[in-house]
Amino acid sequence: MRSRYTAYVEENAAYLRATWHPDHRPPDAEAVDGQKWLGLKIISAREVGDEATVDFVARFKVEGRGHRLHEVSQFVREDGRWYYTTGEIQEDSR
Repeated sequence: MRSRYTAYVEENAAYLRATWHPDHRPPDAEAVDGQKWLGLKIISAREVGDEATVDFVARFKVEGRGHRLHEVSQFVREDGRWYYTTGEIQEDSR
């Protein structure tokens, strides 16, 4: 999770694409520009075998306006590497 957040900060679309599970990766997974990321808070993380769930809040700005993204993300480990699969945005995001 932290490495993917850093990739958003650095606008590293290649890393985001490489860590997004191919079965779930949207065609526009490379579009990461326009946001200024301000911080990441991991609320909880749970790993069970080759699956993990991360509850986090990320803060960012777009065109000077602050936003908060609260998401519960799902990851799967394949061949020793973690991949993002899906995420559910929580209602308290704005």
